Amino acid sequence: MGRVWGLIALLMCFYRANAAAGFIKCPLSLTKIVSGWAELHCEVVGSPLPEVQWWFIEGHEPNETFTQLFDGARDDRVRVNATYLAHSTSTIHLTDLGLHDTGTYECRASNDPDRNELKKTPKIKWIRSQANVIVIERPNIIAEPFEVFNQTSAVLRCNLTETTLPVQGSHWLLNGKVIESSKSTEPSPFTSLSLDKITTHSGGKYECVFLIDPPVQQAVEVKTPPHVGAYKHSENGDENDKVLLTCVSHGYPLPSDWSWSKTQADGSLAPIVNNTAEKYEIKSTPNKTTLAITDLSIELDKGEYVCIGVSDLGASSDRIQLRVRSRLAAVWPFLGIVVEVIILVTIIFIYEKRRKPDEIQDGRAILTQTTRKRMSGKGILTRKKMRAGAHLDENDPGF
Repeated sequence: MGRVWGLIALLMCFYRANAAAGFIKCPLSLTKIVSGWAELHCEVVGSPLPEVQWWFIEGHEPNETFTQLFDGARDDRVRVNATYLAHSTSTIHLTDLGLHDTGTYECRASNDPDRNELKKTPKIKWIRSQANVIVIERPNIIAEPFEVFNQTSAVLRCNLTETTLPVQGSHWLLNGKVIESSKSTEPSPFTSLSLDKITTHSGGKYECVFLIDPPVQQAVEVKTPPHVGAYKHSENGDENDKVLLTCVSHGYPLPSDWSWSKTQADGSLAPIVNNTAEKYEIKSTPNKTTLAITDLSIELDKGEYVCIGVSDLGASSDRIQLRVRSRLAAVWPFLGIVVEVIILVTIIFIYEKRRKPDEIQDGRAILTQTTRKRMSGKGILTRKKMRAGAHLDENDPGF
C-alpha cells in the first residue's frame, strides 16, 4: 500500500513539474476615444512558468498580419509590464490612441523550452487569448452658452450628440471639483446647471461630464471681473524690523499682472519696484501677491500702500495702512507700570511718615493736661492743710 501512495506522489510531482500553460485571466475588449488610453491584462499558470507575449493582428483571414508589441513600440506609446512569480502576469498600456490603433490584440503564452527556437518545431503550441480595442472619434458635445461674461445669472446647458455609447449619468465640475448637487444617474444625453447668482467666488471653469465608457466632457467658462482684497487692511511694524503685506484676488480669470504702489502726500501713487535697494521684495501668483519691506523706517515707510491686480476683464485694487512703531514702543507700557508703582509707594511712605508723629504728639498733650490738673489739685489741698496746721498724711487720698 505504501508503494502505491509513493507512486501516486511521484506522478503528482511529475505532473506539476510539467503542467501545461493555461489562462486564469484573459484580456477584455475595450472601446476608447481618440487621444485616450487603453490597458489590457492577462495572467497565465503553468510549470515551468510560461512566457507571455503581446501581438497585434491587422486585417482579416487569410490576409492577416501579426506584429509583436514590445515595450517602447509605436513611437514609445506602448508599455509592457510583466511579472513571473507564483504565475505569469503581463499588462500592455497604450497611450495617445488614434484610429489606427483599432484592431485585435492577442496575449500569447507558452512554457515549451523550444518555443523561441526558429529551427525547431515547438512541441507545445502557444495558447492565445484575444481582445478587440476599438478607437472612435470623440463624441460631440454642444454647450450653450459657450462662455458667460460679466453676468449676474445664467443657465448652462450641454447636449451629447453623435454617439452610440450608452449614457449612465452626468454631473458638473467647477475648477476640477465635482458639484455634488449636479450628480444625475439619468441615461440622458442632456444636462443643465442653473447659476442663480454669479459672484467673484462662483466664476470659473465649469465642465459638463457624461458618464459613457470612457467619460467625455465639455468646458464652459464663467468669467467675472477680478476682485482684489487686502488680507489685513491695517498692519503694524517695528522700526528696523520687517513687515509683510498681502493681497488676494477672486474671480475668473485671475489677475495676470500684479503691482504695488505707495500713496504720496499729494494723493498720487508712487510705483514700488521689486528688489529696490534690497528693501522691497514682491512675490506674486495668479491669486495672491505679497510685498515684503525690510529695515522699516518711521519717516520713510509708514503710510498707505496699494496693491493692484489686472486681468483680461479689468483691474481691481485695495489699500493697506502701515504703521511703524519705535523700537522702544514695547518698553513704554512696562515703564508706565514701574512709574505708577514708584508713585504709589512714595504716597504711602509720605502718608505713614506724617501720620505717626501726629499721633504721638496728641497722646503727650493729653497726658500733660491730666497731670497738670492732678498736680494743681494736690497743690491747693496742701496749702490749705498747711495753713490749718494739720499733719499731712501720706495715706490721704488728696495727697
